[in-house]
Amino acid sequence: MTRTAIIICPGRGTYNQGELGYLKRYHAGKSAVIDSFDAARKADGQTAISALDGAAKYSPALHTRGDAASPLIFAASYLDSLDISDSYEIIGVTGNSMGWYSALAVAGAVTPETGFSIANTMGRLMQDAMIGGQSLYPFVDGNWTEIPDERNRLLALVDGINSRPDHVLAPSIHLGGMLVVAGNAAGLTAFESIVEPRDDGRYPMRLRNHAAFHTDLQAPVAEQGQALISTAGFNQPRLPLIDGRGALWLPGTCLPEELHDYTLGHQVTEIYDFTTAIQVAAKTCAPDAFILTGPGATLGGAIAQALIGIGWDGITSKQAFQARQESDPVLISIGRSDQRGLVARA
Repeated sequence: MTRTAIIICPGRGTYNQGELGYLKRYHAGKSAVIDSFDAARKADGQTAISALDGAAKYSPALHTRGDAASPLIFAASYLDSLDISDSYEIIGVTGNSMGWYSALAVAGAVTPETGFSIANTMGRLMQDAMIGGQSLYPFVDGNWTEIPDERNRLLALVDGINSRPDHVLAPSIHLGGMLVVAGNAAGLTAFESIVEPRDDGRYPMRLRNHAAFHTDLQAPVAEQGQALISTAGFNQPRLPLIDGRGALWLPGTCLPEELHDYTLGHQVTEIYDFTTAIQVAAKTCAPDAFILTGPGATLGGAIAQALIGIGWDGITSKQAFQARQESDPVLISIGRSDQRGLVARA
């Protein structure tokens, strides 16, 4: 029986030590696509993604850079989408942050080569500029349910810090039960010094090699991207797309130039509401399952927390989500070796 599914493409921070060799491990048979991505990198004087993926050792200093992580993640996500079995009918595509670029290619709004170029170009521009940074902090309890008023308290705290002289701080990504904030060094330091440490000091977590994505600090990067990436590469999507506002882009109903303008404008400089994207996908498309492409599976918690936030299909807590996963998985991470076989072609 065919099941309906939403494809979700992850963003930065998902190609980690355990993912080294991901392309070789799962996509050795797709050499033509990987070769085309490598050729584009080499033409720009950059290291081939096959060489980055095939390095003898994972290097945080190298592999977390925007100009390395973004193309690696795009390649893994797009190629994973090709492996999804025909037993799933894909009824929508979304992504988190730079995962939007992957989602564009998966949905057919851009070619794989154009999508790779967008991810690679924007990763390089952000890395070269490296304006500001990001920090991550939770507002849910251990059962993934929202602590009363905690999210609003954090947002008010961010506003207060941003009002200080020489401090810049703003919400960057709504990430399930996490708030990603972005700003300059003064703003981030103030936030991290005020909030109470959580999970044995794991949070607040400063994200390595991440600029102040999805804030107006990235306006110069957006302008450069708009100058370098042509509208001509954008087309009508073949599949519905849900963007970082929760807005739907439906096949045959949207203008490619508007998709271009959103991708290189609002998507870069305004808050990315991944939580709303997932909730809109759940409520509007009513899928049987959500398929998270690789690399890794670190986005799984945020997806589950977004679904818990609306009590989707009776899932109202971490415990309920885990019980559902045992009996009838609704979130399948193709980047996990123990789940890949549930959705990938044999």
